[in-house]
Amino acid sequence: MLKVEIIPYQLHFKEPGGTSRGVMYDRQVWYFKVYDPKNPTLFGMGECAPLPGLSCDPLSDFPDLFRSMEEDLLPFLENQDLLKAYPSVVFALEMAILDLTQGGREIWFPSQFTQGEDSIRINGLIWMGSEEEMLRRIGEKLDSGFSCLKLKIGAIDFDSELQLLKNLRAHFSERELELRVDANGAFTYEDAFGKLERLAVFGLHSIEQPIRAGHWEQMAELCLKTPVPIALDEELIGVNDRKEKERLLDVIHPQYIILKPSLVGGFRASDEWITLAEARNTGWWITSALESNLGLNAIAQWCYTKHSSLPQGLGTGQLFTNNLPSSLHLKGEFLSLSSENKPSVTFKVE
Repeated sequence: MLKVEIIPYQLHFKEPGGTSRGVMYDRQVWYFKVYDPKNPTLFGMGECAPLPGLSCDPLSDFPDLFRSMEEDLLPFLENQDLLKAYPSVVFALEMAILDLTQGGREIWFPSQFTQGEDSIRINGLIWMGSEEEMLRRIGEKLDSGFSCLKLKIGAIDFDSELQLLKNLRAHFSERELELRVDANGAFTYEDAFGKLERLAVFGLHSIEQPIRAGHWEQMAELCLKTPVPIALDEELIGVNDRKEKERLLDVIHPQYIILKPSLVGGFRASDEWITLAEARNTGWWITSALESNLGLNAIAQWCYTKHSSLPQGLGTGQLFTNNLPSSLHLKGEFLSLSSENKPSVTFKVE
């Protein structure tokens, strides 16, 4: 009979994380430790990392839900519908059980990546900030060897953001530097197409979520006419039923979808999105959602098994002052895992 211990942990950003929805200074996560009481030294770890204002999980339910899970985990293992409204909890539990069944070594998906023999190409993430801050961050990423940058836009003046892109393109061609932008739903439907046309001159790879999620018909029109390929991000959150996933893809016809396992309900749910997208010739890539190194490690291991040729969004492990120790390391734009992967979590079961 498996049990779970749920341990809260607060991460602190090295620099405030700016998005169009506001600025983050701290990040609350919960670690799920699943074990058999007959052998408590063998355990699997998972991470529950919902993002307030973005995740669909009703966070006010967590205290009672976690108490119930710690008292009796079995009903939640036998009836998946009990956690259907809590994608980040599903991800944590799936991750912990997968780790446990693999021997509790934080090796969720054995591969050449986990053996330290191969790496994953990632994009450099540029947070929103003042023009000076963003220029400094861009310079640091370029100096580190990144050839694909993702810029958060929508928080400062749009003309200033265009000027940033213009400056970049003055020094780096599309062949030399791939540029992605993420609007986090900051555009209105009325001004979105005009802004997309102004962005298109910079030869962008894609734009994430130009308008807010939930407006399928408007998004479908933008995807049909856009001069910049559109990637759906927030749009996927809360769409947990297979038929509803199919309907979303068939109505909107996006150029890309972006998969955050923490926010869409775990690895199996993400695999389902990939299957449905590929059947419709829709591209995809994978990103983390500001998890600690524990969740990031699991997502990276899963990501490697998908064999995508696109740069992935897995560079968030450098953001926190008190992140867990990790065997992940970044060299230039390549994320790899030490062949001597050591568990990052050593919490004891009381």
